[in-house]
Amino acid sequence: MSKIDDAAAIIAALGFPRAQVNDRSALTLLALLQLREDGSWQNLEAPLLGIRAILDFCRNDYQRPYAENSRESFRKETLHQFVAGGLVLQNPDEPSRPPNSPKWCYQISPVAKLLLSSYNTPQWAENLSAYANELPTLTATYMAARDMAMVPCTLPDGSALMMSPGGHSELIRDIIEQFAPRFAPGAKVLYVGDTGNKGVIHDTAAMLKLGIDVHERGKMPDAILYLESKNWLYLIESVTSVGPVDGKRHAELSHLFGNATAGLVYVTAFPNRQLMARFLTVLAWETEVWCAEDPSHLIHFNGDRFLGPH
Repeated sequence: MSKIDDAAAIIAALGFPRAQVNDRSALTLLALLQLREDGSWQNLEAPLLGIRAILDFCRNDYQRPYAENSRESFRKETLHQFVAGGLVLQNPDEPSRPPNSPKWCYQISPVAKLLLSSYNTPQWAENLSAYANELPTLTATYMAARDMAMVPCTLPDGSALMMSPGGHSELIRDIIEQFAPRFAPGAKVLYVGDTGNKGVIHDTAAMLKLGIDVHERGKMPDAILYLESKNWLYLIESVTSVGPVDGKRHAELSHLFGNATAGLVYVTAFPNRQLMARFLTVLAWETEVWCAEDPSHLIHFNGDRFLGPH
């Protein structure tokens, strides 16, 4: 049998669903072990690899040149399941690494590596059984380590929201916990985006009642608040994601929310004034600017009033 056949058989033996028992997943496992066709299961490695390095391994060592647009298949249809199943760890060197970081990486778990090094030996069956018995505890431990790196946020109703690690999520947390109580007291959170999950909160029913029917999440602002007492809809962009509300983004949001029955308030959130200074020349008129380091202050760009829809 080839190493690809071996790896596929191992994935099946580990209890992964049939959808993961394929060449793509087998090659991903081999890449994470740096195991080539002429290598031995008793001589495995455990490097930190990003998806680009995995694709390079498939092409260079197994002559499988996967297209660049297959990256998401590797991530969503193989590595996600490997991580959930405790076979692979993500960012073990820096668990707090944000999902959009170019340094995002994966590594075979130490216990799984030890198990796989016994493949094709008399100890394989016994070790596999022991691994299966220990896996629930291992998986819970790995999940706890990931959860510790998450960014917690308390919503206005007191409920907790856990977001992906990174500066973007920290700024979103500050928007909800610091901006909202000061400048939108009593507002309801209708939408919150996250680099690891584009719609952590997405109150579709409430938005439909306000005339908002948006199907393309990639065009949504980072956070949407609704202040019923004034019938204001706050469209808030975190500069740490796609940038500020400049003229182009203002026009996009105006069109996207053009049928809303509430007045639109455009806000750009910055973590600090130093970063804000870099964008001052492109910020759109009739918008608000807020800095997390000075949470009680708000800057209004022109207009006939300080805060409100125009």
